[in-house]
Formats: sequence, structure tokens, C-alpha cells
Amino acid sequence: MRKIHVIGIGAGDPDQLTLQAVKALRSTDVFFLLDKGEVKGDLTRLRRDMLDAHLAAGSYRVVTAGDPERDREAGGAAYSPAVHDWRSARAAIYERLIVEELAEDGTGAFLVWGDPALYDSTLGILQEVLERSAVAFEYDVVPGITSVSTLVARHRTGLNRVARPVQITTGRRLAEGFPAGVDDVVVMLDAQQAFRQYTDQDMDIYWGAYLGTPDEILASGPIAEAGPRIERLRAEARERKGWIMDTYLLRRNTGED
Repeated sequence: MRKIHVIGIGAGDPDQLTLQAVKALRSTDVFFLLDKGEVKGDLTRLRRDMLDAHLAAGSYRVVTAGDPERDREAGGAAYSPAVHDWRSARAAIYERLIVEELAEDGTGAFLVWGDPALYDSTLGILQEVLERSAVAFEYDVVPGITSVSTLVARHRTGLNRVARPVQITTGRRLAEGFPAGVDDVVVMLDAQQAFRQYTDQDMDIYWGAYLGTPDEILASGPIAEAGPRIERLRAEARERKGWIMDTYLLRRNTGED
């Protein structure tokens, strides 16, 4: 029976791999990487750096495949179908890699940024591959340190306040309105910088880009002051690297701890 490890590798720092993750790396024969093109070549190099940091040269094999393009212009009712089509295209690639590159008694692995359970599609895609019934395998999941954990650690703040909830959402949802019933909101996947519509409110923002990597950028403060600075930093970083991955915490000032 083929076996697959789905390994959470943290936000980018090789030192953020857990002991469980390193153990899973060392039991893997073949690592499957999706190539996102030259612009995002850093993402592939970071994965390879992690393997070099924890594994002996020649003890494993890396197989790469091109990542299918997703329709990023799709919005509204078209958004979910576009994501579904993209995931199905990835499932076809995963299926081919497992069938063609992994021996029937071999162990393969997918390296997932952060944690496989938080805003990542790998688990759902592997389940779709199994449902197609073209190849059988078992898989396990190794949790990882998320960008959310890295963000609040870098800013030396807590994720929530005493006896208060915290919500994790997307930029697309935040643009529709601040979530009801919470004062602490973590925002991921915000290509449109939805925080800009809250710069007239009494909130603090804790922002980070390329967390856990040598390119890490941090900014924080009252959103009225920090918001424009983050916009500038974000634009400069995107121009310099061609891509950006960022996360932030919005905290409403309520006068309570």
C-alpha cells in the first residue's frame, strides 16, 4: 500500500518544523512539489531548503509538476465553481504523480505551508483522488505552525483577549463587513487589502508578510496610522518580488483587557 504524508512545514522558517514533521520527512522516499513558475520560485526554493536542512543528500527524491492556473478574476457566484475546477485540476496532477512516481510500497509527501487544516486544499484534493479509485493509498497529517501563530509571536501579542472569541476569516469576507460578535479578527488571503475600509475606526492592526522567511516584513499600530504604511510596504514588496503572502490581526479597541 502506498503511503502519503501531508506535512505542515510552518510559515517558511526551517526551524519551525516540529520533531514530528522532521520524523515524517526522514521516512519519505519521494517529495511532490508543485511549481508555481519563475515569479514564485522562492516558494519552491524554501521547500528545498527545508529538505536540505533536515535530510541527508541523496536520501530522497523530489518530483515537481506545474501548478494549474486558477481563475482569479472569478467573483460572486462564480468564485466557488472556479475554486472547485482548480482543485479538480490539481487532483488529476496528484493522481498522476502518485501513480507514476511512487512505488506500490513507497512513501510520498506533500509539504504544506503552515498547517494542512487551515485554508489549504491538500486534504480535500487527496480525498478526491481516492474517490476517483484510480490509485489506492493511505495518508496521515502532520500539523504545522501556522502563519497566524507566527504573526502573533512576532508581534508579541495574544491571539485573543480574556474570555473573548477570535475569528479567522478571509479578505473577501472582511470586505463584506466586520464579523458580528467579535472584536479580534485574523484575516488571510486578502489580495484586495480589505483593511483599508476600516481606517476610520478605533482599531489596531498587526500585519506581517513573508512570515518566517528572510524577507519577513512587520508593521503594527492604530489602523488609521499603520494602514497607509502597510499599503506602501505591501506595494513595494510585491513590486520587488512579484508576489506577496501576508496575514494580519485586526483588534477593535473596547476599553477592556
